[in-house]
Amino acid sequence: MELNSPLLIYLAVLVGFVATNLLLAQFAGPRKRSKVKEMPYESGMDPIGDARQPFDVKFYIVAILFLVFDVELLFLYPWAVTAYADYIEGGLPIELSATVFAVMLVFIATLVIAYWYAWRKGVFRWR
Repeated sequence: MELNSPLLIYLAVLVGFVATNLLLAQFAGPRKRSKVKEMPYESGMDPIGDARQPFDVKFYIVAILFLVFDVELLFLYPWAVTAYADYIEGGLPIELSATVFAVMLVFIATLVIAYWYAWRKGVFRWR
């Protein structure tokens, strides 16, 4: 793989920017230590009490559902871009378009079933 001059310039600017910011933070940053500055920071909340207190499972379920439906887009986007582009190099062959469409319908149906199941279980209801 051949490296072009613009790519090398971009890489040099990028490394220079990172090095400059690291050096500025090290030398120009405040050095005064205090109890508040050394306190652990967790999501904007002061760490009060035990770290092993019970946590509502709904937050985890919503996070997992977000990941599931977010990853769905990772699979749908390339298919949507190449499925019906006949003349794009490296695109989907026309003979496979019906098969891939059927596979994508099954994939979307699986996601709809998962969404319906989560809805029936009350995952989206906040009390």
